[in-house]
Amino acid sequence: MSRLAPLLIRVVLGVIFFAHGAQKVLGWWGGSGFAATLKMFTDQGIPAPLAILIMGGELFGGLGLIVGCLTRLAAAGVAAIMLGALLLVHLQYGFFMNWFNEPNRGHGIETVLAYLTMAVSIVLTGPGMLAVDGAFTRRRAR
Repeated sequence: MSRLAPLLIRVVLGVIFFAHGAQKVLGWWGGSGFAATLKMFTDQGIPAPLAILIMGGELFGGLGLIVGCLTRLAAAGVAAIMLGALLLVHLQYGFFMNWFNEPNRGHGIETVLAYLTMAVSIVLTGPGMLAVDGAFTRRRAR
């Protein structure tokens, strides 16, 4: 039963990041799409190559987590994105999310911290059951 935990964390985190990446890159689910998202990042002072890495990391890192392919690398990428978001964007707003969408106030670190912790958990434990990575290794997934 303990092998089920990494699978659940991996797939849920993967779905979350694939969805966010698809919003940013493809414009799915009400997202802005590649050009508008790139402009938003660069307007905030993030260099375009880094912005592209962030968008790709969310989209492809999320996909990698869902199927369990290059899982630890995908999780490390998501963790790096979340650490950057925590320190550069959300920390200034404190701990809590802006639940009531108060104007001129962003969200605190609570959700970003949860995502970061989930990603680090997968880096440490591996993909768990039902991962493509298992086909490339003789070791049994933990």
